[in-house]
Amino acid sequence: MNGMASDHNASSQEEYLPHYLQKEDPFASKLSREADIVAGFYLTVIGILSTLGNGYVIFMSSKRKKKLRPAEIMTVNLAVCDLGISVVGKPFSIISFFSHRWVFGWMGCRWYGWAGFFFGCGSLITMTAVSLDRYLKICHLSYGTWLKRHHAFICLAIIWAYATFWATVPFAGVGSYAPEPFGTSCTLDWWLAQASVAGQAFILSILFFCLLFPTAVIVFSYVKIILKVKSSTEEVAHYDTRIQNSHILEMKLTKVAMLICAGFLIAWIPYAVVSVWSAFGQPDSVPIQFSVVPTLLAKSAAMYNPIIYQVIDCKFACCGSGGLKTLQKKSSLKKSR
Repeated sequence: MNGMASDHNASSQEEYLPHYLQKEDPFASKLSREADIVAGFYLTVIGILSTLGNGYVIFMSSKRKKKLRPAEIMTVNLAVCDLGISVVGKPFSIISFFSHRWVFGWMGCRWYGWAGFFFGCGSLITMTAVSLDRYLKICHLSYGTWLKRHHAFICLAIIWAYATFWATVPFAGVGSYAPEPFGTSCTLDWWLAQASVAGQAFILSILFFCLLFPTAVIVFSYVKIILKVKSSTEEVAHYDTRIQNSHILEMKLTKVAMLICAGFLIAWIPYAVVSVWSAFGQPDSVPIQFSVVPTLLAKSAAMYNPIIYQVIDCKFACCGSGGLKTLQKKSSLKKSR
């Protein structure tokens, strides 16, 4: 009986055809024309705001590039990843939504899938590095003091190599990129897990190294930071003005990093859940109309970061400047006395 069951499972995996092989035209939109137009306008607005916001962050950072701290260098790299998604990827999907079909063929589909995975993985690994930097700076001062600019650039090289490796692995025959079930976008071929054990191993590797492990590091880092903040604030109150000012800046950078990570995970986790459902659930069990919403939400992640960065920056400038001036006045009075 066990042998018959295993034969049945093997045959069902061999017989299973993903959605893009079940019909003659996998790139025809499965949504209504009105829904495609709404999605096209939505992505257009997201793309414009993301391009302007991240471009502004990069431009302003380039004006003070020699003064950027390691955490700020990572923030610039995150803006580069988000700008790459907006400039390289979004025009493909916008044109396709307005055209009511994917118009760039299989080569364009693979390029779009690679670019989205490459920049998305780069963003997540960058935020993982930022969370570790914040963790060392806040919770382990003895380690945080030796983290310099050249360490940040070494980390950037590792991040880009990591993202390049995992985004390019599917082209080596291990995986693939394929159209989404709704037809007007492309992504990693999650449906390989339905076809073979090798496909399941590939998808599980992607999930662990490009989602679960980085997310676990981020959560661990910020939980430890939150537990440390109260005691460190009481300790810093006894130090001089220079150390207090440095602590205020470190906490500002930590708030920016925490909000950026939270925004990214909130945007991408629904898409990850639907992708895992598609990979390991019943074949084609995800409704097409349901699958498009997490995809559009994930594509909006590139817009949040510059908004978060500017809001925290303005709040720090408005609220922190008064406190800094007060501290400076107190220190000048002490010196005059």
